[in-house]
Amino acid sequence: MLSELTSLFDVIGSNGSSADYTNAIVDDNVLGKQTYSNRRLTNQRLRELYGLDPDMPLFRVLRRLWDIDRSGHELLAILCSLSRDPLLRSTAAHVLGLSIGMDLLRGPFLESIRYGVGSRLNDSTIDKVARNAGSSWSQSGHLHGRTRKTRCRAKTTFGPVAMALWMGSLEGLSGEELLRCRWLQVLDVSQGELIDLIFQARQARLLSANIGGGVVDIDVSILDRFSSGV
Repeated sequence: MLSELTSLFDVIGSNGSSADYTNAIVDDNVLGKQTYSNRRLTNQRLRELYGLDPDMPLFRVLRRLWDIDRSGHELLAILCSLSRDPLLRSTAAHVLGLSIGMDLLRGPFLESIRYGVGSRLNDSTIDKVARNAGSSWSQSGHLHGRTRKTRCRAKTTFGPVAMALWMGSLEGLSGEELLRCRWLQVLDVSQGELIDLIFQARQARLLSANIGGGVVDIDVSILDRFSSGV
């Protein structure tokens, strides 16, 4: 739902309240949904994926970085969605594990989801999860193509790197362990590229970092001084 999120943020500024987002979607129909029930469903799904509540630290960080790094919208959205949506998260290992240029084959993809969710979902639901997840990974830049989806390299900027580091720090990681956190694995960056992007984030005053000579000291707390969890 990247297009809906983008349109919503174009209407509601960074100081918007949770109620502002609901009013814009449901009452004002800024997303142009045809029925009232569709508006309510859209509001529900966007909240499931992104929170849309400034009382949530993850949403505050997403909203701040959205305005700072406009080239990073796709990866900011997928990081937030992965954190909040366990079904989408169940597809990450398979998609990210594909080599660049490999096709996303339907059978193995369905099996990977089935393995991740166990017996909780029937085949038709798993098929729907696969379709929605394929669309999400295409919007994030990890997959290319409509019917035949091929793994490609996502284009990462400093904003998603800052967000991934912040998310890793909430899991208690620091130093070199933080540079290997699962959220950075989403971004398709080499170690050298990662260091360059961290310094770009430092220049944008999103974090402090001292890396070199065997020292890795990264502090991302300034992204959201009120954070204690996602």
